[in-house]
Amino acid sequence: MALLLLLVSALLLVGSAQAQDMPYEDFLTQLAACPKECRCPASYPNAVYCDNKGLKHIPNIPPYTWYLYLQNNLIEVLSEEALRNATQLRWINLNRNKITSEGVEEGALRAMSRLVHIYMDDNLLTSVPASFPPSLEQLRLSRNRISKIPAGAFSSLDQLTLLDLSGNKLMDDAVTEVSLKGLSNLVQINLAKNQLSSMPPGLPPTTTQLFLDANNIDKIPPGYFKGLPKMAFLRLNRNKLGNGGLAKDAFNVSSMLDLQLSHNVLTEVPLIPAGLEQLHLDHNKIKSVSGADICPVSTEVQDDYHNESVPRLRYLRLDGNEIKPPIPRDVMVCFRQLRSIVI
Repeated sequence: MALLLLLVSALLLVGSAQAQDMPYEDFLTQLAACPKECRCPASYPNAVYCDNKGLKHIPNIPPYTWYLYLQNNLIEVLSEEALRNATQLRWINLNRNKITSEGVEEGALRAMSRLVHIYMDDNLLTSVPASFPPSLEQLRLSRNRISKIPAGAFSSLDQLTLLDLSGNKLMDDAVTEVSLKGLSNLVQINLAKNQLSSMPPGLPPTTTQLFLDANNIDKIPPGYFKGLPKMAFLRLNRNKLGNGGLAKDAFNVSSMLDLQLSHNVLTEVPLIPAGLEQLHLDHNKIKSVSGADICPVSTEVQDDYHNESVPRLRYLRLDGNEIKPPIPRDVMVCFRQLRSIVI
């Protein structure tokens, strides 16, 4: 009976290794090297779970680890020695620790040629580390204390598509064309809840999503979006934007789908592109809205139901302003695809 149980256990282990496309010898090595503080399930041997353990140091990580979970600990140092063998890492979660900029050892991650996701939210970083591998695709550094982006910090990250720096202490002098250089394939950048008073310069033309909520931005330079032909989702809620800081056609970008300008000091509805689908203008100081002023197409186009240039706006939020219902008829005629208006 004991021999039968042993054979069954061995077959299950072999099956687990094959399911993960891992040679059996590597599978045994991985499980044998699992740190005593962590959990390495045989059914998912490429993952090492060291989260919620009260760890102050990163234990030595096994060599065939792809996914490493270290969130919710007390770790202060991102150690090169502890990660020396983990060169196959794809994903590392270090959220909610106590890692400082001085605690990020320079060679800790640089040699990991397959690493694509780093999560370091809710730590104690004061500067963006400059030691990330060029394979990186997503970098999340929100809710730290970052006030500096060293020149060249992103110079080798031409595969990065997502950068989250929200909830930090960045000011205009830190977010410059020089400091953002190298992000040639960036799609989404989140700079919400910082201390910016100007739009970030030098964003690559690949940028599709730009989140700038809860800053101190009061103007947008004329032609700012001309170098951003793919911009589709723009969030500028809770800033200090007034019509005096905007060109009339500031947001007239053909690729724009979702524009959020809630909780600013706008007194007029800005001109919007015909392709825009969602517009948030609640809690501003707008007193009236007129189709003649904001409709992005001519009367002839409005009357042509089959014209692809007909405005596509589906959702419009105007509550928290000084507008009294009803909405003027010419607004409804222009934006005939509207499904929801909040006023």
